[in-house]
Amino acid sequence: MSEGRAIVIGGSLAGLLAGLLLRRQFTVDIYERAGAELAGRGAGIVTHALLSEVLDAADITGRQDGAIQQSSVQDLGVEVRTRRFFDRDGRVGLDYPYRQTLTSWDRLYDLLRRAFPPSHYHRGKELVAVEERAGGVAARFADGSVAEGDLLVGADGLRSTVRAQFLPEVTPIYVGYAAWRALVPERAIAPDLHAQIFDHLSFGLPPGEQILGYPVAGLNNDLCPGRRRYNLVWYRPADRLQLERLLTDDAGTTHAVSIPPPLISRAVIAEMREAAESLLAPQFRDLIRLVGRPMLQAIYDIESPRMAFGRVAIIGDAAFVARPHVGAGVAKAAQDALALARALARTGEVATALKEMEATQLPFGRRIIARARELGACLQRHHTTAAERDNAARFRTPEATLRETATLEFLER
Repeated sequence: MSEGRAIVIGGSLAGLLAGLLLRRQFTVDIYERAGAELAGRGAGIVTHALLSEVLDAADITGRQDGAIQQSSVQDLGVEVRTRRFFDRDGRVGLDYPYRQTLTSWDRLYDLLRRAFPPSHYHRGKELVAVEERAGGVAARFADGSVAEGDLLVGADGLRSTVRAQFLPEVTPIYVGYAAWRALVPERAIAPDLHAQIFDHLSFGLPPGEQILGYPVAGLNNDLCPGRRRYNLVWYRPADRLQLERLLTDDAGTTHAVSIPPPLISRAVIAEMREAAESLLAPQFRDLIRLVGRPMLQAIYDIESPRMAFGRVAIIGDAAFVARPHVGAGVAKAAQDALALARALARTGEVATALKEMEATQLPFGRRIIARARELGACLQRHHTTAAERDNAARFRTPEATLRETATLEFLER
């Protein structure tokens, strides 16, 4: 394919991965709606071999101990070798050997952002509409500017403007529970607690709930022992009325879909802390006491029936949003971007290449969504099918939770 121009909408991980992979065939410009540099608010990421494959294909390099190295999964974060379950009284109920590298959104974003040419990354660009033109496509932005190209990739996440234009009927579906997320500095964790929990992917299963934690990089992507952080995720059921209250700030404003951490109601945070004292194992209680400002994430499903629309494609969370239990959101976005780049390299016709990408990535996305629903059934208060009830019972056990959360072995079956 002769070099053309690719427009990528969305400057987060999916957009950067697409931009880096497409640069071998196109002049690529990324347009991000946020005016300030993005930050992941400390979100943790579970890595998989599927992510490593894409980073290698994009020739990502990272800086470790003053030396430039080819990026690998091990370079991304902290390796753990054991998954550990704590019962309500704090006893170790189960250890399960499983090697995995855990990283943070910020660290991966920093690696990708540094690799992409800054002159082709544009902030403060809010997409208004996509316009199909003879032999090309154009993006019109709120500031009146227009970008023209041969291909447009919608990598603009859960609230995708690109998806809303081409699939207006596809909207986020709230699944009935939310997650409290937080980061605890390693240096704040007492030695005894650190020895019990820090080097493990740890789980607790309060009735109808789930909490887990794992080590990630510290501030400024620091991986040095003593300067890392422990990432906590606590899933709690909440019906729609409860969700509305969770998303309502102290001024009485109810936020749609999500609420910025500084605006979470003080009463809501106080109730979360009170629940931690009564429900969680002492190890997790101690960690929650060390949390400063938590983040609240309502959990949604998005499942798109299409990913290709002529010269326009949607990838990553713009196409599919799976509940976090599979830990595959970033890996899926990376594989979408790789499939797109490979299809474009094989054919000289953009629309044909996009349909080729869609043919493989739609089934892939559906499998991730289905698996995430199986894992999350234990957190739903109501079940409509026998399969949901069976999955709920299964994943309320420590054995199944430790063995199957955040793994991709199911893709091999």
